Amino acid sequence: MKNILVVKSSIRGASGNSSKLVDKLVQRWQAHYTDDTLTTRDLYESPLPHLSQASYEAMPIAVDQRSPEQQANMALSDQLTEEFLAADTLIFGIPMYNFNIPSNFKAYIDHITRIGLTFRYTAEGPEGLAGDKEAIIVLARGGIYWGTENDTQTPYLKNILGFMGITNIKFFVAEGLNINPEMCETNMQSAIDHMGTLFTEQA
Repeated sequence: MKNILVVKSSIRGASGNSSKLVDKLVQRWQAHYTDDTLTTRDLYESPLPHLSQASYEAMPIAVDQRSPEQQANMALSDQLTEEFLAADTLIFGIPMYNFNIPSNFKAYIDHITRIGLTFRYTAEGPEGLAGDKEAIIVLARGGIYWGTENDTQTPYLKNILGFMGITNIKFFVAEGLNINPEMCETNMQSAIDHMGTLFTEQA
């Protein structure tokens, strides 16, 4: 039995293409791995605040040394980080906005990138502490960017997850979704079919 953390970040909520793809994946996952526990965090339904100066300054302070105000400021970040660390598999649904990840997902990353918890600095350089997790990243894009210099998402996600020690990363991408309805339907289905390889590979 595994803990699966699902994070959706479309500002269109359930109608967003990345959300639709993640929902398809989750439905199949639940049918295939009936003993797994899934936790879903929808950043549209439950928006996260961006880090404040007070939260940022409280991050490196040990829990038992924080003031009551610092404890309150860090409560959400602590919850998000514990949830992240408890997961064996991460499923992230991410659209592309203005050639990058949504700001709500960046806020999520800022809350969980925690010195002493998800990474640390050593004499040999930074070391990831997030453990041996699998990250499944579902990307939805209006244009076609995979393999081009305009795909700023993929390098960033590999970099930040790698910084926290996560290198087992699988990408599933639906692109060209705003070019015309026919391409949207075809490429969404292609991404769904591609995600199906997760279950044939692990069968």
